[in-house]
Amino acid sequence: MELRATTLGKRMAQHPYDRVELLNAGVKVSGEQHEYLIPFNQLLSINCKRGLVWGELEFVLPEDKVVRLHGTEWGETQRFHRHLITRWQAWSQEMSDISAGVLQQLLAEIADNNDADKWLTRQKTSTIRQRILHALEGLPVPVSRLNSFDNCREAWQQCQAWLNDVEASRQAHNQRYTESMLEQYADFFQQIESSPLNDSQARAVVNGERSLLVLAGAGSGKTSVLVARAGWLMTRGEAAAEQILLLAFGRKAAQEMDERIQARLHTDAISARTFHSLALHIIQQGSKKVPVVSKLENDTTARYKLFTDCWQQQCKEKKAQAKGWRLWLQEEMGWEVGEDNFWNDAKILKRMGSRLDRWVSLMRMHGGTQAEMIDNAPEEVRELFGKRVKLMAPLLKAWKTALKEENAVDFSGLIHQAINVLEKGRFVSPWKHILVDEFQDISPQRAALLAALRKQNSQTTLFAVGDDWQAIYRFSGAQLSLTTAFTHYFGEGDNCALDTTYRFNGRIGQIANRFIQQNPHQLRKPLNSLTAGDKKAVTLLPDDQLDALFDKLSGYVTPEQRILVLARYHHLKPATLEKAATRWPKLSIDFMTVHASKGQQADYVIVLGLQEGQDGFPAPARESIMEQALLPEPEDFIDAEERRLLYVAMTRARHRVWLMFNKENPSPFVEILKQLDVPVARKP
Repeated sequence: MELRATTLGKRMAQHPYDRVELLNAGVKVSGEQHEYLIPFNQLLSINCKRGLVWGELEFVLPEDKVVRLHGTEWGETQRFHRHLITRWQAWSQEMSDISAGVLQQLLAEIADNNDADKWLTRQKTSTIRQRILHALEGLPVPVSRLNSFDNCREAWQQCQAWLNDVEASRQAHNQRYTESMLEQYADFFQQIESSPLNDSQARAVVNGERSLLVLAGAGSGKTSVLVARAGWLMTRGEAAAEQILLLAFGRKAAQEMDERIQARLHTDAISARTFHSLALHIIQQGSKKVPVVSKLENDTTARYKLFTDCWQQQCKEKKAQAKGWRLWLQEEMGWEVGEDNFWNDAKILKRMGSRLDRWVSLMRMHGGTQAEMIDNAPEEVRELFGKRVKLMAPLLKAWKTALKEENAVDFSGLIHQAINVLEKGRFVSPWKHILVDEFQDISPQRAALLAALRKQNSQTTLFAVGDDWQAIYRFSGAQLSLTTAFTHYFGEGDNCALDTTYRFNGRIGQIANRFIQQNPHQLRKPLNSLTAGDKKAVTLLPDDQLDALFDKLSGYVTPEQRILVLARYHHLKPATLEKAATRWPKLSIDFMTVHASKGQQADYVIVLGLQEGQDGFPAPARESIMEQALLPEPEDFIDAEERRLLYVAMTRARHRVWLMFNKENPSPFVEILKQLDVPVARKP
């Protein structure tokens, strides 16, 4: 069947198309120089219009395209349109039945794979979305027509919900799943720890994302959640004990975690490891030559002595070395350095050990040659960094010589070897689930070890707990962005937060939280306290009142209660503590650096040294060229890590915190704390 424009209509219309021919399942619109074939599966609608004299047919196509035929005799146009519509609608009905079948089958597959008794991951929702898009490409009718068919409408709207807001669909499913699990396993969450898990803890435990970071503030039960997670995986049958890897950042933390697991899960099949013991295990299983870890790695005093002895020898025997080191310490570190034999100065020696140890460690963590280190340094410090590397070269050589004499490796070398074993496929990971504590302390090297493990099995999950507010180890290689940009580094997943602290009262929490969140780069999270606390729970006190404070504490603090005295550096330990055992014999007083106090808690905390200057708190904003070249760029916020350090110090306390400041030269933090309504007392 064909419809043509009249001779006059053709002349008046001046249109490229003057005839249309009905085909088996489509139409062909043509003219003297143009031809357009329109299959029924591209047609959205067919409109018939009347002009002043002639008729007009309009074929509507996807993407707002329209093909028109003008100048046809009106009566013939109507007859052709009725016949065309009848054919097109009959074809459409037949195709809608096929489309309905495809959509119903698709939804059935989604329902089968989208088990209500399982967590719906982001990875799975992405797969569902791709499956829907692929199915739509196979439909015989345009997607925009599906709503017009009664047999397709409901199924299509369900598919649209996945396409238009897949995240809302995922969250709705997971909310139902979580509520079901919390109800079904109520006894588990009541008994897995000594105290029942709170709602945010339980929700973190059941979260089934492949990568999950649980942001957990001070005292909010990070270890409890890790232990409960291991128990949950075994209770649900998602993993056997030997398929769960628990990682901690120190041997003591790993040991404490083992004790918790044995007490709560009643199994010794799960054993927490440090990253270094993990690396050693991988090498032992995947290499014929099993390394021994140097004794120096666990003997800080011997390590410091090795470096300071070498440093002294270099300065004593080589004038160029002595001159270079003098300039380094004076110009970069801002130290007072004598003209003669400064390397024998006891004060300088005491400070050099830890710094030499740190710089050698950073160079070892880099893992490349000295030339590669220099080439990779930021351009603005590259030349000066090259000079520093030359000064450090003898110490690095001394370290390697000591390792060779022991026939041993250091921690950095251990992790490098483990990654190499994994990349060569010599070790097959038995772990389906990796659980990491204190994730904010992770370094790029440790992150690379995790990545190499997970690369072997794309289904291996990573469950990490950490607190970016307590990230205080950048100087030793920890990279905060690995936590704050967790999903960027470790794959698509979730972040959730624990919202209750069981340690300190609300007043300490209020001050500490407001103080740390003045830095806009810190992740926002709620942290509620179980008790209110009074206005004096955090107090600024002049540092000349330390003895008076201990006198007052001796009047009401019981021997079972702990007092923690914290300072920025070891050498700032106050002389007052030397007489504490006899003057206040009933007080249980411990002194340590703020860095060492992480993970500790006490009833009362005294923070020393809130002053400006060389040994001030915050420490002077001066970073050596070694750190600038070998560590990630510092955050764009003044004293960001020092703020976190004070946050850690304050949140060690259960009841009260005293912040001891220098009246003549107060720390910049003092004024900030005053603005946060921290009271200033003249005496305890």
